[in-house]
Amino acid sequence: MHKTLSPPLTSEFEKDVHKGLTDFPKHLSSKYFYDKKGDRLFQDIMAMPEYYLTNCEYDILETYQHEICQLFSKGPNTFNLIELGAGDGKKTKILLRHLSENKIDFKYLPIDISQNALDQLNVSIQKELPQVTTETLQGTYFEVLESIAKLNGTRKVILFLGSNIGNLLHHQAIDFLNRIQELMTDDDLLFMGFDQKKDPQTILDAYNDAQGITAAFNKNLLSRINSELDADFNIEDFLHWEVYDPETGTAKSYLVSKREQSVRINKIDLNVHFKQWETIHTEISQKYDDQIVARLAKKAHLKIVTEFSDTDNRYKNYVFKKSST
Repeated sequence: MHKTLSPPLTSEFEKDVHKGLTDFPKHLSSKYFYDKKGDRLFQDIMAMPEYYLTNCEYDILETYQHEICQLFSKGPNTFNLIELGAGDGKKTKILLRHLSENKIDFKYLPIDISQNALDQLNVSIQKELPQVTTETLQGTYFEVLESIAKLNGTRKVILFLGSNIGNLLHHQAIDFLNRIQELMTDDDLLFMGFDQKKDPQTILDAYNDAQGITAAFNKNLLSRINSELDADFNIEDFLHWEVYDPETGTAKSYLVSKREQSVRINKIDLNVHFKQWETIHTEISQKYDDQIVARLAKKAHLKIVTEFSDTDNRYKNYVFKKSST
């Protein structure tokens, strides 16, 4: 008898889904939330009243745009404003508008893994801010950052907004920050958002809204596996669940199987069995305070230059440079 060989896992998505759903406990990466439907749902999330992060950072950029842009433009030469995970660019446009109105010489380089998001951003900037020189760059952050660092010596101001650093555990965040630091020169700046620790209920509400938008966003991961990997997940058989630990500052999102069931994923020749109430861990959203950010920066060989906060200290944007120590 000949043993039937399983099809090779060709894409990163296939490999990660196979690994995540055969591990114990099961897990899937939050980076796969973002297909066209996921992009739309995340725009809806950012518009929710419960999702305070967007408004906090928007207010910071509105309030301190002059000080922030002065900091960015300090120096004799032009600079590249490089944004990691640019999304719809709503908040960034505050800075783009201020820089262009003040005749600051810069180029905007948004980086995103989603070409769809970049295409939409490019169209909106051409319409709203045609005077801003923009070059969209599709790919992973470090691939694109590396190529920028190698190809030109222009000073870099790197933006990482929305507290996306919170999707990483502390040791992963240190590695992430260190990799950025290694691609920075002494004159470069890193401007990054960190969501702060606060009332635990406020945090839970932000990730488990009454309208169910966050639940739909989380479950969209299963819909994507269905459509792209020919699977038969019944989305309604899974429950969106959010927990928050105020001691560690870690919010976690799960998909929970409501019943015992098996799912077939044809493209990767995989049968996945779920016990009743078994979980798939899909996302973490880390919350911070000044001491934690200072510790992460130090371990990544960065130093804090300054910080900007909303009026209630719910959210902060920190500015970093390379540390000489």
